[in-house]
Amino acid sequence: MTNSKRRKGLTVASALLGGVLVLSACSGGDDNAAGSDGGDSSQSKVDEAAAKKTSEAQIKITPEDGTDNASINNSAAVTVSKGTLTEVSMKTADGAVVAGEISADRTSWKPTGQLERSTTYKIAVTAKDAKGLEAHENASFTTVSPANSFLGYFTPEDGSTVGVGMPVSINFDKAISNKAAVQKGITVSTTSGQEVVCHWFNDTRMDCRPEDYWKEGAAVTLKMALDGVEGADGVYGVQQKTVTFKIGRNQISYVDAKTKQMKVTQDGKTIKTIPISAGSPENKTYEGIMVMSEKFKETRMNGATVGFTDDDGKGEYDIKDVPHAIRLSTSGTFIHGNYWGAKSIFGSVNTSHGCVGLSDTKGANDKGTAGYWFYNNSIVGDVVVVQNTGDKTIAPDNGLNGWNMDWAAWKAGSAV
Repeated sequence: MTNSKRRKGLTVASALLGGVLVLSACSGGDDNAAGSDGGDSSQSKVDEAAAKKTSEAQIKITPEDGTDNASINNSAAVTVSKGTLTEVSMKTADGAVVAGEISADRTSWKPTGQLERSTTYKIAVTAKDAKGLEAHENASFTTVSPANSFLGYFTPEDGSTVGVGMPVSINFDKAISNKAAVQKGITVSTTSGQEVVCHWFNDTRMDCRPEDYWKEGAAVTLKMALDGVEGADGVYGVQQKTVTFKIGRNQISYVDAKTKQMKVTQDGKTIKTIPISAGSPENKTYEGIMVMSEKFKETRMNGATVGFTDDDGKGEYDIKDVPHAIRLSTSGTFIHGNYWGAKSIFGSVNTSHGCVGLSDTKGANDKGTAGYWFYNNSIVGDVVVVQNTGDKTIAPDNGLNGWNMDWAAWKAGSAV
């Protein structure tokens, strides 16, 4: 082979080899360049196939993920459309499980109890569509803190039977500046049809009552729709509650400090007259309409707690087992049994530090005493009218004693 032929052969071989190398190195790029339309078509097919494998179920969790100051009543609601719920898990941040219930049609879920304030909750939800494809959703939220919420502590209790003088009394744990908004969230109604008006004594207490005593046998319903109501700047209500109580027989007792007798009436008729001993001339009993707020079979009464002290600072009296005590005021006025005084004082002389005393025996078990009878024939909410003591009328907010305010003044204290 001549040199020229050899060079020509090498050139051809080199070209062939170069072509092979180019093909090896750029085959992928050449395929894409030559078939870019085919690449888009392939990706579309991939997307279409992926879409066919995606569940149509659409899950919604309330409140939204990351919410702060969430309601403790209405939060953690889960719903699904175009599918059914298969699993809902709710836990606190530290792993405590929150019980809940999926609806019969499996399209909603909610907790079975009230949530706690200032707590972070995590929810994980799984649902399936008609084809059995699963969808998943997760959320985390934190409920309103005690610092940013308020509660209303109310009396009387749900399901209780009370006397005709029992007001609905609500004490709030935060000062309420937006009284109108809070009052609009609270309704009190009665089956007797009586108009009920609420009165603010101060920024933390609101009582509600009709013009005259409740009608015996009526049912009274308190509804508190305060969830989310702004009671003060940045402070929101959290309660959604309905309370119903019943009014019992109409029992009103009249204490006359002058005659030293108490006349107990039911439906306007006297059923018993009891000798009493009211406050001494130095420690007169308040006059006015008083409502029984608490009953104690036995309780301790220490004069130091209500300002009656000796020179050494100790109470003028400290009786650890006062029988049959019924509270009439916040400041310490009671009608109660008395076993330490001579039996002769009842009906003849006023000797107490301001309470109304009834003859009784130590131990509170003697059924034959006036104290025993009155205690067992009285219920919270019964009325005691105290007369002829020579003292001032008790303040309407000293206990549950708003009946000492006339109707015009009572209505003037409403915020709506």
